[in-house]
Amino acid sequence: MNKRKLQLSLISTLFFILHTFAAPADSQHSLVVRSTESSDDKETGKEDNSPEILPTVPRIYQMHIQSNVRNRFANTTVVSKVRNLAHKSQEATFSIVLPETAFISGFIMEVDGKNYTAYVKEKEEAKRDYDQAVQSGQGAAHVAVSARDSNRFTVSVNVEPETKAAFYLTYEELLKRQDGHYEQIINIHPGQPVKDLGVEVVIKETRKIKNLKAPPLRSGNEIGNENSELDPRADIEIVNDKTAIVRFRPNVERQKQIAHLLGTDENEGLAGQFVIQYDVERDPQGGEVLIQDGYFVHFFAPTDLAPLPKHVVFVLDTSSSMHGQKIQQLKEAMDKILGELHEHDLFSLVEFNTNVKVWDLNNPAASVWYPSETGWTGYDEDRETDFEKYTFPNAYLASSDNIKKAKHTVSEFRPTAATDIYTALRVGLHLVELARTHKSDEVDRQPILVFLTDGDPTVGLRSAEKITNKISEFNAEARKSPIFALSFGRGADKSFLQKLAIRNSGFAKHIYEASDAALQLQDFYRQISSPLLANVNFKYEPSVTSLTKTEFPIHFGGSELVVCGFYSKHYI
Repeated sequence: MNKRKLQLSLISTLFFILHTFAAPADSQHSLVVRSTESSDDKETGKEDNSPEILPTVPRIYQMHIQSNVRNRFANTTVVSKVRNLAHKSQEATFSIVLPETAFISGFIMEVDGKNYTAYVKEKEEAKRDYDQAVQSGQGAAHVAVSARDSNRFTVSVNVEPETKAAFYLTYEELLKRQDGHYEQIINIHPGQPVKDLGVEVVIKETRKIKNLKAPPLRSGNEIGNENSELDPRADIEIVNDKTAIVRFRPNVERQKQIAHLLGTDENEGLAGQFVIQYDVERDPQGGEVLIQDGYFVHFFAPTDLAPLPKHVVFVLDTSSSMHGQKIQQLKEAMDKILGELHEHDLFSLVEFNTNVKVWDLNNPAASVWYPSETGWTGYDEDRETDFEKYTFPNAYLASSDNIKKAKHTVSEFRPTAATDIYTALRVGLHLVELARTHKSDEVDRQPILVFLTDGDPTVGLRSAEKITNKISEFNAEARKSPIFALSFGRGADKSFLQKLAIRNSGFAKHIYEASDAALQLQDFYRQISSPLLANVNFKYEPSVTSLTKTEFPIHFGGSELVVCGFYSKHYI
């Protein structure tokens, strides 16, 4: 790789990581595309003597997706070319599904010689401009939520009779390491079979590439078993040990076949995800630093480490809104998750609705309700210091007998009453403190709090901001546990749970209401089931500045820690 290319790759990676850490989860920006001149028919004042024909959709005659991956950073350009075969103007729609963590870095639209410029505006202003542009017949685009963990970019424009239009969209993303590999997902949704459809991904790394593959195509909507019939039959070219090219070029017949296998209309063409997975060889210490012109990126993913013993506190919503399929899926997922605990792990089981219940697995009748089993629904700040009045059950060793009891307990969950999120979190963190200060053995365990809810707080403290602030303050010293928040279904406040998790050294995951919700929960738990290191702190000499996050309370197996910054000397 020449110096210029490495520099661009490093700077792009640095920019994206800074963007990721700095931008709030509920970013108030959206991309809008507008033309500086109307796309109405130039001959509006002339009589149209052409015969009336039924509207047709402009034909996409070419769609090429070119992605260049440099040091885990992907720059992807989607080119779509359409032709209006009708004798009158028709609306052409360019629609692309983007990964949730990607950002758009460029968009060009060529229509009948007109130039269109992309720029960023505040979300509400952008939506108003978008609606006005559509009403006036101008080209317009807007980014909106689409498939799972993704956004959809859509632009519609009038195309003159028997003319062509072209769309060029570029987006960028940092590939995340998970389950021991990097994964790039390329969404392909042209809306019709395309004669010339192709994907090419060029991967260049500074370390030897290993385990490169293109698994079966996915629908992007539900988790399912891999279907060998959905093998993309990709051409994987190994240029050298650090460079590879992956190509995917399905013909029209294959596109229709894939659509059928994915359960979509064959006439709408391929609608799915082309996936590439790979990893790189590492030193035993797992560290790699890329340096160029003052910028550096530090990747850290140690290998050959045994998982740390852990104390998992499950805090699970059993309010009335969890009735039906959701509670059944939670039970199914917990049955599998409990079975994956390691023999040296501890766990605590908490359910909450209007009140909070800490389960005694040996004597369910002795389980502790907090603040009481009766319907207390008010918020009393004085109650925040009354834990010493309660004797909560100790955490349980993950023995086969205790796991069996826990599975039975979860199977008996019955949704009822309201949702007191704040009290549930406080009780969960108090159990972490008890396990640390009243140890039953000499094993040091990493605490992990797994919190699941399907709604907003409806009783007790109800302000999302106050809950986040108070829990973050409460989660310190003897507690200090990462909180991993699961928002289940459409009613959950994703933004609130994202902030709560990030403030408490964890992350949030949205669980979609679908037949595979139990699998989504299991996949989430698998990501956090093997903590390898605790309290990881990267230290650099004083000449290093503009650092991103350098302290990580926990590092999980199969993932990667990334730090970047700027240094004023020629060494770190």
